[in-house]
Amino acid sequence: MTAAIQIDGVSKRYGRTVALDAISFDVAAQEVFALLGPNGAGKTTLLHILSTILRPDSGTVTIGGVDALAHPTRSRRDIGVVFQEPSLDDRLTVFENLNFHGLVHGVPSALRRRRIGELLDLVELTDWRDKLVRTLSSGMKRRVEIARALTHDSRILFLDEPTVGLDAQSRDRIWRYIARLRSTRDLTVVVTTHYIEEVEACDRVCIIDHGKILALDSPATLKATYGQQLLRVVPHADAAAEIAMDYPDATIRPDGEMVLQSSGDVFAESFLARYGSRIRRLSVEEPSLESVFLSLTGREIRDQAATGRERTLAFGRQGGEHTR
Repeated sequence: MTAAIQIDGVSKRYGRTVALDAISFDVAAQEVFALLGPNGAGKTTLLHILSTILRPDSGTVTIGGVDALAHPTRSRRDIGVVFQEPSLDDRLTVFENLNFHGLVHGVPSALRRRRIGELLDLVELTDWRDKLVRTLSSGMKRRVEIARALTHDSRILFLDEPTVGLDAQSRDRIWRYIARLRSTRDLTVVVTTHYIEEVEACDRVCIIDHGKILALDSPATLKATYGQQLLRVVPHADAAAEIAMDYPDATIRPDGEMVLQSSGDVFAESFLARYGSRIRRLSVEEPSLESVFLSLTGREIRDQAATGRERTLAFGRQGGEHTR
């Protein structure tokens, strides 16, 4: 399959800090490609380089067959970007934001109006066309930004943490729009995220940490290669120190939950038999991308800024749970 994006040996430093360390990979045309990693992993730096905002210290970047470092203006014709930080003008209406973007990119008037209408329909904001952006919810603003990024008929869409700060319903909605765009517009999508559950439906996932690629493959292959069964335990206070001593490799989360690498149901049963009523809650999690990251880095990727409700939703989607 033809490569829409080619990255070879891209490195970037900020002083002594290595943000990217000789990153190389290709993204196929019409692929949904996820960059997965914790905050500070280098995801946003890489996306800024791909969108020609930032130049790498070394390496090459090709976008749609064009050398993006030598010809950034030509490359921008093919790309749309939704930044992590809001970038709409909230003093303008939804239509005015999209129309201004189309003007900047030289989209003819009649085509611009038709395309804006189609995109607003796609993201279900036609009824909000003439509303000031400041009156919209955070999720609606994100949908406007996605529509704006496609107003100039871009074929490659970069999304930097598109659902950060949104509630679970809005996050699910954004991903439905991404799936619809891909199927209707032959779109290539590169998305950064630290929400593991969001990348299950992506074609390939690139796990990145400390500026290095740790693994890159389809979600299924990553889980088959690196995934492990995990035991999630919430102990009573009198058992926490003993378990931590007995299992020094356990990951202890800020809320007191302990995560242990499990070798199967027998391990869970023996653990439960050993600690019995001193365990408040125990659940077995089958191999997941969460366990892939834990296996590769020795720590969890869970979003420390997520609300308790978001963490509960993410946890509830995994494995079977036993409560004592």
